Amino acid sequence: MAIIESDIDAVEVRNGKLQFAALFHALADPTRLLILDHLRTGEHKVRELTEHLGLAQGTVSAHLSCLKDTGLVRVRSQGRASIYSLGQQEALDALAAAASALLPQDAAHHQWHEAHGTDRRED
Repeated sequence: MAIIESDIDAVEVRNGKLQFAALFHALADPTRLLILDHLRTGEHKVRELTEHLGLAQGTVSAHLSCLKDTGLVRVRSQGRASIYSLGQQEALDALAAAASALLPQDAAHHQWHEAHGTDRRED
């Protein structure tokens, strides 16, 4: 029995880690961070976000879907339109503050690269 309980505990721990990974994945994209920042001003339709960000509707929708899956963004229907808002603004603010505290003081040397394996620094 102890082995079965141990396996169940390991699965629960792994599922918890997967949820953390999904959350941090959602926060790991600069465009998604821009969307979250814009949603701090209030509710927006996809069309409004596409106009503000200068991105294609499909791109914004895909990013919103990722954010919605983690609970960072909520969606409600208004007629045929979908209205997006921040899901947990206080928690997101706390997370942003914690992330700022974790950043090195001299982080200017690091550049974002879509393909993480190609992170090249000029020395």
